[in-house]
Amino acid sequence: MSFKTLSSEDFLISTDTISATLWSGGAPTLTTFFTSSTQAASSAGNYYLNVYQTASTLTNAEIQFAITYGNKNGSGSAFYNSQVTGSTPTRTIYGQYRNLIYGDEYANFTFGAITSSDFWIISLDRTRYKEKLFLGSLNLRLSGSGGTLNLTDNSQVVDSITFTDAGRVFQIVSGSSGTVYTSGSNTNGYSPSFGSYGLFLPDIATIILHPTAISESIQLVPSYSFNSEGNNNRRLFTAISGAASFGLNSEETISSDYIFVRVKNSEFNYTENPSFISGSTGEVLYNLFINSPQTYITTVGLYNDTNDLVAVAKLSRPLLKDFTKEALIRVKLDF
Repeated sequence: MSFKTLSSEDFLISTDTISATLWSGGAPTLTTFFTSSTQAASSAGNYYLNVYQTASTLTNAEIQFAITYGNKNGSGSAFYNSQVTGSTPTRTIYGQYRNLIYGDEYANFTFGAITSSDFWIISLDRTRYKEKLFLGSLNLRLSGSGGTLNLTDNSQVVDSITFTDAGRVFQIVSGSSGTVYTSGSNTNGYSPSFGSYGLFLPDIATIILHPTAISESIQLVPSYSFNSEGNNNRRLFTAISGAASFGLNSEETISSDYIFVRVKNSEFNYTENPSFISGSTGEVLYNLFINSPQTYITTVGLYNDTNDLVAVAKLSRPLLKDFTKEALIRVKLDF
């Protein structure tokens, strides 16, 4: 074993962005949608509805995303307590996402230039992605009594990016996989008169849909009954499963630390391996190795300043080393 101190010029950090499919099984588009009757009937069903890629009772069933509905005034759900009017699950959901996204209990959700008192939320399951959603990959189709609607984000056409406490925010418009429809290329047009169709938040893997704008296009209308279960989670699920096309990809930034180990001709030509040197006397076993040694480099160990081994790199094959040879070994650490 031999040691060598590395200098700053031996290190290089590089980053690469990798996109990948989001859904279970590596499917780029989710076309089958199932819910759990047990979860929907439980108290959790008042807040959200989990969506699976196959029947929830099967062993390979995995949650893909959850659907929830929020209303600033508490409409669309019953009171927690009939003696405390105004406090409902939909109002709680509205407040939770308002704090998450804006960090301000007085903030309003704005779609385009329109402020809305309610929304639908599609929250991607955390196990579906590693870091964030891939811009321009959204391709969500909804169906209603008024037809179908294709939705995508406008990240490919915006001049500047808007940020909130939850990271980047883009508007959702009619289109497909990042291609925005113009008013003449789709019956639903570029955007409805009631603002945009929603907000796309890639950094928290959340899609917010604007009910008024969607209702204008395909007549998908939430129930606004006060102190009454509106089953609005199920309404959006029916619109998604009926259209049977939800495409979305994830994105991950991988940082790589490149370490260049430079082996000069005068270095690493001797070893303490028992095949080279006697363990009892410390003498070189063969006289030929005194002036013309040969060794094989098989492993590179990386130590910190306190001599702790922090990483090990194995060469694909042993590398012959003697006084007539030099080597450059590049070690790549991904994190």
